[in-house]
Amino acid sequence: MVDMTTLANSCDTRPDDPARAELADADDAAARIARECLKDGSVGRVGLEVEAHCYDLTDATRRPSWDELTEVIARVPPLPSGSAITVEPGGAVELSGLPADSVLAAIEGMQADRAVLAEAFARQGLGLVLLGADPLRPPQRVNPGDRYRAMEQFFTASGTTEAGAAMMTSTASVQLNLDAGPRDGWARRVRLAHALGPTMIAISANSPLLGAEFSGWRSTRQRVWSQLDSARCGPVLGSSGDDPAEDWVRYALKAPVMLVQGPETVPMTEVVPFADWADGRVLLGGRRPTGADLDYHLTTLFPPVRPRGFLEIRYLDSTPDDVWPAVVFTLAALLDDAGAADVAAEATEPVATAWDRAARVGLADPALQASALRCVRTAAELAPRELQEAMQRLSTQVERGRSAADDFADLVAAAGVRAAVTRVAGGA
Repeated sequence: MVDMTTLANSCDTRPDDPARAELADADDAAARIARECLKDGSVGRVGLEVEAHCYDLTDATRRPSWDELTEVIARVPPLPSGSAITVEPGGAVELSGLPADSVLAAIEGMQADRAVLAEAFARQGLGLVLLGADPLRPPQRVNPGDRYRAMEQFFTASGTTEAGAAMMTSTASVQLNLDAGPRDGWARRVRLAHALGPTMIAISANSPLLGAEFSGWRSTRQRVWSQLDSARCGPVLGSSGDDPAEDWVRYALKAPVMLVQGPETVPMTEVVPFADWADGRVLLGGRRPTGADLDYHLTTLFPPVRPRGFLEIRYLDSTPDDVWPAVVFTLAALLDDAGAADVAAEATEPVATAWDRAARVGLADPALQASALRCVRTAAELAPRELQEAMQRLSTQVERGRSAADDFADLVAAAGVRAAVTRVAGGA
């Protein structure tokens, strides 16, 4: 989700700002999207974002309020690696790390910042839990941001009230941001980022419950996202994948407008592709869109791999602290190391489109487990000394056909969901 402060600042432009000028037509919008979506360059820089559900350690069924969360965050000491702290619509707390020069540096920086954040929340009787979906509490928005209020209304109007509410307030992920790389490698790199999706979903699955009930899915987070509009949340990749910039342009222009900015953010109650607004076939707010409207529209698109100059990979469940560093390293290594990328492309080919199967049965599926084993073992060979223990744990887990979802499900079966959440929130 977009940080509301950042969003407000981005909209505070001078009257003569070119972003305020109306777009000429859909071709104008297409040219702007294509120009900015991927940046030619090398690979190696890594950014991480980690979301954690926040629980009251004395009553796990209570959702901390917005005022309570903001007060606690105001007391957090400076984070050693400078991650930004934001609050998701349902009160999940996100750390967004600064870009690092290597995946190891990004991981170590996030670990340091998470330790400080968790300690600060614990002092106030709150625990931060890394799960892909809230297993206990019903969906409820606590972030009062105008954007999120309007999104609720949009999901209601579009007939996805339940899935929209769950997505906004009950899901959490680990997000990996990687350089787009050299232009002549974009097509292969973006294809591989998509092909790795099902395998990495199976490896990182950590959301077997929603609303205090077992969902029957290893990654209920992925299940929730799949129930939303595929034109907004489905994979971007076209049939050929030969030109990822063109694929993204087509996707973004076809996607319906979700929200229109003005004195207040207004949700759409009818389907209007952005291209129709740009071409003037439909006028929203009595006008065509501006460059700022286009930029905002792109923030309302949530595909599993989103081009933002870099590649924003959004399909990993939020997983425990002893798991996510190995998951992150595996995905980064398979994309950034040329030899590992060759292996990953071959290993994932049989399951490259098995998104729902991966979310439902995870590594219990033999084909997904075979792909995962080869991918994790390949990445483990590249792991620095600092991550070898974590990679060994992940390799063992995959060999057993298990993910963090299975571990949490076992804990719930033994102790009950409320006690399981309380135990994990307390750091057990």
